[in-house]
Amino acid sequence: MDNAIATHPHEHAEHHEHVALPQHRHHFETEQQQREAGSFGMWLFLLTEIMFFGGMFFAYLLYRNWYNPAFVAASNQLNVKEGAINTVILIASGFFMALGVWAAEVRKQKLLVIFLVLTTIFGFAFLGVKADEYHEKYEKHHIPGASFDIREFVNPPIDAKTGQPDQKPMSPDMAQKTQLFFFLYFAMTGMHAFHMILGLGILFWLIWRANRGEFSAGYVAPIENFGLYWHFVDIVWLFLFPLLYLINRHPLK
Repeated sequence: MDNAIATHPHEHAEHHEHVALPQHRHHFETEQQQREAGSFGMWLFLLTEIMFFGGMFFAYLLYRNWYNPAFVAASNQLNVKEGAINTVILIASGFFMALGVWAAEVRKQKLLVIFLVLTTIFGFAFLGVKADEYHEKYEKHHIPGASFDIREFVNPPIDAKTGQPDQKPMSPDMAQKTQLFFFLYFAMTGMHAFHMILGLGILFWLIWRANRGEFSAGYVAPIENFGLYWHFVDIVWLFLFPLLYLINRHPLK
């Protein structure tokens, strides 16, 4: 009887050692295997996203080479100041997301929640600036479709300082090709914004879970994988900004 009682704590400790955390799925042998499988799945998903955005980048560069004067004139209509502000905003959001991953790994729950909230705030700030930019395109009738206006390209406004048009006037046929630029602009930035919206939805879910302390016991795979996604979204914008806003920024004279 005494021996049985004496060995019971040891048996209980040995049993407890092999009990997996609640997040451990039964079809994985170890939690490390589960973590590596999740990371591999995220990288595979990001590879498909690279191919998706890569196709749009290729189409943009191809048409820009074919219709360079029209694309240069159209790109000079973009608000480079707002584009630069959004670049700074996204870099800041990526910085706080990286800090969030660090906070999860060192099991600092309060810091994790704070960094995820800051990432969310900067994400909404980006969308706010982008919405203002879209509204400007609506007011200028630069949204592709029946209401698209080419007058600003055929008869460009006069520069008050020089007394000359701020860019080279274009023929109506060539000016129509500026519509293709804006179609690609809205397609590329719109898909980027869509990925931002999806990311913000996931951030709310992660904040809720982090606030409950789910990532404070060593289970950080969701934070790490989402961090990869968010950094990918940041990197896509770092390519979009120079391609759409900065190349041939000076008007054609």
